Amino acid sequence: MSIALVTEVVMRALVKTAPGPGLELVDVPEPSCGPDQVKIRVMRAGLCGTDLHLEGWDDWAASTVVAPLVIGHEFYGEVVEVGAEVTGIRPGDRASGEGHIVCGRCRNCRAGRRHVCIHTVGLGVNTNGAFADYVVLPASNVWLQPESIDPELGAIFDPLGNATHTALQWPVVGEDVLVTGAGPIGVMAAAIVRHAGAKHVVVTDVSDYRLDLAKVAGADLCVNVARTRIADAQRELAMLEGFDIGLEMSGAPSAVTEMLANLNHGAKVAMLGLPKDPYPIDWGRVITHMITIKGIYGREMYETWYLMSSMLATSPSFADAVRSVITHRFPAADWAEAFATARSGECGKVILDWS
Repeated sequence: MSIALVTEVVMRALVKTAPGPGLELVDVPEPSCGPDQVKIRVMRAGLCGTDLHLEGWDDWAASTVVAPLVIGHEFYGEVVEVGAEVTGIRPGDRASGEGHIVCGRCRNCRAGRRHVCIHTVGLGVNTNGAFADYVVLPASNVWLQPESIDPELGAIFDPLGNATHTALQWPVVGEDVLVTGAGPIGVMAAAIVRHAGAKHVVVTDVSDYRLDLAKVAGADLCVNVARTRIADAQRELAMLEGFDIGLEMSGAPSAVTEMLANLNHGAKVAMLGLPKDPYPIDWGRVITHMITIKGIYGREMYETWYLMSSMLATSPSFADAVRSVITHRFPAADWAEAFATARSGECGKVILDWS
């Protein structure tokens, strides 16, 4: 009698193997595809600040993640398998993915506000993610891409979506816009409001390297607030009444204070930057100047995705502005160098090549 031996199929994956600092690139079993899921061969993946938190194992990571876990949530790749209940998606399709997996049953989901689902599960945070040869996710989270799209652009739809959700929260045509924080999302937000018709676009940071990226992406004026005040920028642009729109991308308390001090009466603020600790706000100014503040998290499903796809498809110059945010590329095997580069701050968006 012969005995058939079953060999487990494995893949490369960047894994938080145990609680504590560090990651390991190891072989793990390839994920299986459920009836309502899609399996994607990852070609490119974007490195996010969340991934740095997970690698460094700060208090947030320790309270959120259960190891072992494949991390990563920004990706682009090729569909290789679809579940029996999936329609409209076929093997060979190119796709990105929405990293927030929602329940579909809570009040917000049933009302069409899926981006504020109270049971959201994060890809690469609460469930195995995309820093791997293959990733599996619900078909409803798959965003099909045209074959002509640059794979690197496809890999950063998640942060581009954060920027789009924030930048287009308020009408910006003809408005003076202040962006505090020139990380990759802040730089992309500057490109978006420039594309959408803002009058003046001013970006602040303490890194000249990142401010140079914002200038390339379309900012009219870049202000290093370690040396120059935002009020000086207003005078340079001959602005008389303060900024109409504020986009807070830094999470820095000092940036919020400076922003509020330079807004017009009736201004509107969209806040995406997550602070490390609570901080005071001048609520007297907010109230008496009738400033509207709105917190932003993730992307609207899936209106934000339609918006960014349309902007990229119809404007080569906008696509170039977004692409300029990508400054470093590494093979997946060199993940440690990629993480070190991202942590240095002397970079824009960092891409891992899994092909």
